[in-house]
Amino acid sequence: GWQVSMKSGSLSYILPCNRLPVQLMSQVRVYTSNGQKKDLGSEDANGSARGETLHKAETGRQDTTNAGQKQSSPKQPIQVKVKAVLKKREYGPKYTQNNFITGVRAINEFCLKSSDLDQLRKIKRRSPHDDTETFTVYLRSDVEAKSLEVWGSPEALARERKRRKEAEIKYRENLFRNQRLLWEYKEFFGNTKPRSSTAAMFFKGPGKVVMVAICINGLNFFFKLLAWVYTGSASMFSEAIHSLADTCNQALLALGISQSARTPDPSHPYGFTNMRYIASLISGVGIFMMGAGLSWYHGIIGLLHPHPVESLLWAYCILAGSLVSEGATLLVAINEIRRSARAKGLSFYQYVVQSRDPSTNVVLLEDAAAVLSVAVAATCMGLTSLTGNPYYDSVGSLGVGTLLGTVSAFLIYTNTEALLGRSIEPEQLQRLTELLESDPVVRAIHDVKATDMGMSKVRFKAEVDFDGRVVTRSYLEKQDIEQLLQEIQQVKTLEELEAFMLKHGENIVDMLGAEVDRLEKDLKQRNPDVRHVDLEIL
Repeated sequence: GWQVSMKSGSLSYILPCNRLPVQLMSQVRVYTSNGQKKDLGSEDANGSARGETLHKAETGRQDTTNAGQKQSSPKQPIQVKVKAVLKKREYGPKYTQNNFITGVRAINEFCLKSSDLDQLRKIKRRSPHDDTETFTVYLRSDVEAKSLEVWGSPEALARERKRRKEAEIKYRENLFRNQRLLWEYKEFFGNTKPRSSTAAMFFKGPGKVVMVAICINGLNFFFKLLAWVYTGSASMFSEAIHSLADTCNQALLALGISQSARTPDPSHPYGFTNMRYIASLISGVGIFMMGAGLSWYHGIIGLLHPHPVESLLWAYCILAGSLVSEGATLLVAINEIRRSARAKGLSFYQYVVQSRDPSTNVVLLEDAAAVLSVAVAATCMGLTSLTGNPYYDSVGSLGVGTLLGTVSAFLIYTNTEALLGRSIEPEQLQRLTELLESDPVVRAIHDVKATDMGMSKVRFKAEVDFDGRVVTRSYLEKQDIEQLLQEIQQVKTLEELEAFMLKHGENIVDMLGAEVDRLEKDLKQRNPDVRHVDLEIL
């Protein structure tokens, strides 16, 4: 039955036993970060609770044998293990006291001068940039206190920020006005500035191919237009429209090439390389609407309202010249794609399908379509000359339109895929993954994403599970072990333990950041296509 009732602290316990008086001792110590301890224990000074024994008479033979007997057991204390814990520190929803801030941000955001920062504590930290190892930062709390000292109150600081913002807007407006005046001055007196790197892009590589195509297609459009005015041939009209569409689209490609060379800015941190894909996409839409649409329209009108065709001799001569010029441009584009594909280790077909160089691809496909359309137009015009039936000429116009529509559909598809951000080849992704997994500091990687940003630029992202033991060992290898052992032996109180752990804990976290930088640098060096690496600590 329930025999013993006892108390410990403010709690009461009733324990089942057979006439056993039990003594319970309990004491808990709670340590704070300042080393003080508080005793929370039993009610009495001795920390024990005495049990009272209750006897119950039994019936039968037990009354005769156990009458008058009292049994007692020795007092057995119950010990409680003491656990020392640090008092939890509450930081609140917004804590910026330990944040670091660069000198540029301190001057811009808190309206300070460089001389004001000379009086503040300077801290050397590991630089996030590849070109520098360390850079100087300041405690944000020190900068905020200095700004209040300079401006007197938060309201005065806010007014100064507003004034500087208005002055910056006015400065940008004046800068735009001055740049426009400078441009007009150069137009009037002549520009003596050396040729820029953007202009030099059109004398080699894809820029050269595009400029050659613009010149040739412009001449072809002029002569084909004269031939259509002279003969009235529907096929010749389609050819003239085709050359005009090619000229306009290649001018758009030249604009995309020049825009893609712009340097990244805060609004576009990854640059403007996708402008080539955007220009190629618009070019594909232009070919479909302007080239294919007008060719189909003129062919259908020719079928519905046929009219006799005049002498086609001049048309044949112009088509022959167009075939030679378009073929020359096609050879230039083929040679450029072969050279680029060989440099990337890809086949000619893979380079074209993956749209590695959209500008050259557009020139290649447009010129290939131009050569085939010249053959189609010449064949249909020949049938019209032999039979005298104008329907063949209209069918030729429909054939040229269909060819242009096929080319435009391919360009729209490939450039849309590139702009959506497709993944890189599985073999290349596997090489990047194996490079990370073979490093001793990496346990595993998860959620790997490698996106082709266009123009052979890859962005790599992965969740990395780091081995904390290897990181810690790397940190210890750079420390004086004897001195570290002496520091450990000198730790006697909780304050000293906390200071020791905080010091070396922060250093180990810095070592982890250095390991992340090292892995990112190795990925970029061994894979030149990888321009942006984001490794997230799991």
